[in-house]
Amino acid sequence: MSRRWLFAVPFLAAALLAAQSNTGVGPGEPARSIPQTSFGRGEILRYRVHYGFINAAEATVETSGRLERVNDRPCYQASVSGRTTGSFDYFLRVRDKWSSFIDTTSILPMRAIREIAEKSYRKKETVEFDHAHDVAEVLDHKKNRRTTVKILKNAQDMVSGFYFLRTINFDRLKPGDVVKMPGFLEGDNYMLEVTFRGREITETKAGNIRTLKLTPKMPANKLFQGENAISVYLSDDKNKIPVLFKAEMFVGSIKVDMYRAEGLKSRLNIVK
Repeated sequence: MSRRWLFAVPFLAAALLAAQSNTGVGPGEPARSIPQTSFGRGEILRYRVHYGFINAAEATVETSGRLERVNDRPCYQASVSGRTTGSFDYFLRVRDKWSSFIDTTSILPMRAIREIAEKSYRKKETVEFDHAHDVAEVLDHKKNRRTTVKILKNAQDMVSGFYFLRTINFDRLKPGDVVKMPGFLEGDNYMLEVTFRGREITETKAGNIRTLKLTPKMPANKLFQGENAISVYLSDDKNKIPVLFKAEMFVGSIKVDMYRAEGLKSRLNIVK
């Protein structure tokens, strides 16, 4: 199993939720307008990653306290960082960080950066998105190589997809509804489906929380055990933050559990 999947599993699932809302677009204009009140600057979410009964890693998802400008557009600077802990740190040692500069109007990525450190393996990659022309320029810093690739309309990277997920109005969906989603990850385009399973109360390290359950349909692969191997639980409130992820893999079960949230715009829907 690739070590980065300790962190990428849950946030890839979130990234798959890039619904298609297409409008005409010109140079310097946002590709679409997505009003949202679920997140803002200075939010921090902390998770523990469990591999079976072992505490394997910790992950943090956060937005910067200030807006940045990319291509003359105001952007949230958001990042997902993860590190192995305990015995996993001795054998695997992961220090990964995935960042995205997300347009505040369209919730689309303007720039994405991956910094991977896994034992002796190192990778740094920057992706510049041009949503007006549906292309991305990928820079491999180690090889000093630039590649321009075609992307799907309104494609999300992994981190921006995590935030776009939170803009969806789930009150308009009923259990069993499926949404198709475009994304761009590691140089590849994908179009997957996510099923809304309904509402339930979910036990987390932060307490019992009212949640929305989602299951992305996974293609045949060597990592996940079945097409519904991943379950994502969002808080059923205005924040819609992922509070729990579960993944059934051929090498065992992974659970990513939120234990602390700071800087939320609204109160978390905890069951008293």
